[in-house]
Amino acid sequence: MSNVLVLEDHQSLRSSLERGLREEGHTVFPVSSRADGMNVVRTEPLDAIILDLQLPDGDGLQFLREVRRDGLAVPVLVASARDTVDERILGLDSGADDYLVKPFAFGELVARLRSLLRRAAVVSDSVLRHDDLQIDLLTRKVTRRGEEVSLTRRLFELLEYLLRHRNEVVTREMLARDVWKASTATWTNVIEVQIRELRRRIERPDWSRLLHTVRGEGYLLGDRP
Repeated sequence: MSNVLVLEDHQSLRSSLERGLREEGHTVFPVSSRADGMNVVRTEPLDAIILDLQLPDGDGLQFLREVRRDGLAVPVLVASARDTVDERILGLDSGADDYLVKPFAFGELVARLRSLLRRAAVVSDSVLRHDDLQIDLLTRKVTRRGEEVSLTRRLFELLEYLLRHRNEVVTREMLARDVWKASTATWTNVIEVQIRELRRRIERPDWSRLLHTVRGEGYLLGDRP
């Protein structure tokens, strides 16, 4: 069904959640530390995170803020013994989508998780993403690692097209026909210039490479060909 990260330092509860969620059909990534959690976040396509706030290597809220700073919109359900109103408000303001106080019934956690996944499915229809790059088709907002990227209308359309074909080689003929509505012969130089400008805006020296030139074929946005 869904990929769920369970970040919980209490071994017996973590094992119980892992077992129960697997029985519900989810793929579960159980970890006990903030560092291991960030490793999963950055290497696995997650659909949801269940987050304890008391971690051995840092506060769970720090982990949550880091996830949001990276521009990741994965739903987060905080499950914590911190039960005051102020603590719940702080958790939600830090980027949590829901907050469940311990001890809790497993059935309630599953119901809240289902609700988050339903809401995320609706939102995802208007959002395209690859790795830490995300574009919102409704607001026309582009972010990379949580930072907003300014694009012209044409660059936005070009990026949208590449994201809809992510991990596929897109030829200049396809771009000319589908983005510029023109013939390749008259637009080859324009396409090359726009690709170069798009790469300049969505990639920085300390950021990973996303937009690749496939010699003799075209371009690929995604994993290195």
